[in-house]
Amino acid sequence: MRVLFVVAMLTLIVASPVLGEGNFDEWVRGLKAEAMEQGISSSLVDQAFEGVAPIPRVLELDRKQPESRMTFVEYRQMIVSAQRIAKGREMMAEHRDLLHQVGQRYGVQPRFIVALWGIETFYGKNSGGYRIVDALATLAFDGRRSQYFRTELLNALRILQDGHTSLDTMKSSWAGAMGQCQFMPSSFLQLAVDFDGDGRKDIWNTQADVFASAANYLSQSGWRGNQIWGRQVVLPNGFDLKEVTLKSRKPLQVWQHLGIRKPDGSNLPIAPLKASMVMPDGEGGPAYLVYDNYRVIMKWNRSTYFATSVGLLADALAE
Repeated sequence: MRVLFVVAMLTLIVASPVLGEGNFDEWVRGLKAEAMEQGISSSLVDQAFEGVAPIPRVLELDRKQPESRMTFVEYRQMIVSAQRIAKGREMMAEHRDLLHQVGQRYGVQPRFIVALWGIETFYGKNSGGYRIVDALATLAFDGRRSQYFRTELLNALRILQDGHTSLDTMKSSWAGAMGQCQFMPSSFLQLAVDFDGDGRKDIWNTQADVFASAANYLSQSGWRGNQIWGRQVVLPNGFDLKEVTLKSRKPLQVWQHLGIRKPDGSNLPIAPLKASMVMPDGEGGPAYLVYDNYRVIMKWNRSTYFATSVGLLADALAE
């Protein structure tokens, strides 16, 4: 019944009168007026909204309810693949000097910059093909999270007005995440970096700006360049799964006392670190002790699947 309900709802969304041309045109007129009140030039506003139309596929993706949940092990195999590891090592070598400069400036180990780049867009290859104004206008008009996406749309116009990119280049994901590091417009305005000093923060085509923007995001979120993200561990028989929570942080010595060990059975390192236990697949799945940098990655994307995979890919790139 649930699957039938979801299919029915998607049908209603695509066919809904809310996408009627008249209603949308009226909404666009209001948005254009607000943009100009905020200082966006009338010529840019007219150009940006020329031919704009809601995209039913964007609404479908926003509403999508997967029929089955991918396990973390399946996700890890797909994301931390041999192909992504090999390509990441190639990119690490190709951009070694630039990554070193960025890493030194922001206190972020290059392998984590490259891991984020690799998972977000496969090293810039898959950065999104939607015209950002159409995608964000669709979501802002829809009503479910209208104010959030309306603000992001106005932010996108501000980025265009500031000359960082052009309408033709400003492609995004269906949800408005932009460029090779997939920043929302608000994150761009707060954290994007013009590392090469050409006057533009170009996260679409300029590697220096892509790397520095990602590193600045991590740095401003509390990254510690002298620490790793965490490590996989094994649990003793009878381990209390109530201990598996990011809300609890314990010194490594306490986890050692509780019987936690490295995968090869050896002791945990002796280090003044506090860690939390995460098990993305729950009981029976892989377990990880994670440190403060893991929480920083989760500020980027609040998913244990994503954060753990970033850490594992970064580890593979360091080998």
